[in-house]
Amino acid sequence: MSTDALKTAAKVIGAKQVAKAVEKGTAGLVYLAEDADARVTTPVRELCSRLGVKTVTVQSMSELGKACGIEVGAAAVALLKG
Repeated sequence: MSTDALKTAAKVIGAKQVAKAVEKGTAGLVYLAEDADARVTTPVRELCSRLGVKTVTVQSMSELGKACGIEVGAAAVALLKG
C-alpha cells in the first residue's frame, strides 16, 4: 500500500494518538514503522488486530514521517475514516 495519500488525508500521528483513534473506531488504516521500538508498535499492532483494523508496515520512521509531511520520524500513523 502506498503512503502517497498520507500528506493530504485526515490522520493522527504518534502511537498514543493512533491507539486512541483505533479504540474510538475512527481509524480506518494504521501504518507502523518497521524500525520503531517494538515497545511502541507492538501494543498498537495488537490493538488493531483485536479490533479488526488493517495495519501496513512501512520500512522506516523517517519514511513514514516524510510521507505525512513532518520533519521527524513517526512510529505510527492512522488514516481516519471519512
